[in-house]
Amino acid sequence: MPSITITLQREKCIGCNYCADHAAEFFRMSKKDGKSNLLHSEEKRGFHTVRTSRTEALEGLESAARSCPVKIIKVSLNKR
Repeated sequence: MPSITITLQREKCIGCNYCADHAAEFFRMSKKDGKSNLLHSEEKRGFHTVRTSRTEALEGLESAARSCPVKIIKVSLNKR
C-alpha cells in the first residue's frame, strides 16, 4: 500500500502561510510564533516528519512544497 512522507524544517519557516493554504489538513500556523506546524508529526534533529496513507492528499502536499519560498517542505510517495 502506498504512503506519503512529509518533512518540515520548522526552524527555517518564515511564516508565509502557503503550506496551510495548500494542505490545511496537514499544516497549521502557530499563534505563538507564526511558524508552520506539521500536524501529528514527530520531531528529530529539527526535522518534523509524518507519514500518511491518504494518497489523495498528494497533490495538495506537493503544491505546498512547491509554493514554500524557503523550500523547507519535502514530500515523497512511497510505493510499497
